Amino acid sequence: MFHLDLRSTTLMTLSGLLYMGGLFFYLQALQREEASVVAPFFQASPLFGYILAYVVLGERLTPIQMLGGGLIVAGALLVSLRPGMNGSKFRARTAILMLVCALAMALSSLIFKAFAVRDQFWPTTFWMFVGEAIFGAGLLTASSFRRQFADLLRSNPGALLTINAANELINLGGALGNRYALLLAPLSLVQAVGSTTTLFVFLFGIVLTLLLPQFGRESLSTHELVQKGAAALLVAVGVACISG
Repeated sequence: MFHLDLRSTTLMTLSGLLYMGGLFFYLQALQREEASVVAPFFQASPLFGYILAYVVLGERLTPIQMLGGGLIVAGALLVSLRPGMNGSKFRARTAILMLVCALAMALSSLIFKAFAVRDQFWPTTFWMFVGEAIFGAGLLTASSFRRQFADLLRSNPGALLTINAANELINLGGALGNRYALLLAPLSLVQAVGSTTTLFVFLFGIVLTLLLPQFGRESLSTHELVQKGAAALLVAVGVACISG
């Protein structure tokens, strides 16, 4: 962990800062628009990842891999689009926030992969977490964020800590899996597969609607089911292309 040189640890820490910065811009965008408007912009991250990995790491994709990645992104984009939902209220600032988010995520993954391959997975992960902690501490230096956090903690501390602890454990597992995948596959393909998160959100929404409607209600109209079914098929074909 601590045997690495200052330049390496600084860049690894920057990876964590960029990751949290990307999440911050994403949450800012969610405060301005509905998730159905914001989510499609995540598909810009594989594009940024491909360009950065091509230039910096010299990664090349075969035509079949590029087709597979494109199909996965298309499927995730299809399931994210919700026609007729406040499209007229779309703001350019939301687009800027999400494009910056996608670029920050791609840069974070690029730095992580470059050092994890050279200096091992766990030391790189440790310094990335240091960067995330620094970002969180930096937010708390702002009085407005600190006040909001204190008010939220006072209002319902038990539920807040329990739900957040469970959420962070799940997020930690997913993030570690995603980072480890960077050691095994090209950056842009890992990000393309990661963009299927939106599809799983909608699939879980359908399950909750059918089995536990008190916890979630997802539209089960014919149009919605056909759209989600087509998206799932595109993703399945895309995964087959990149893994074949």
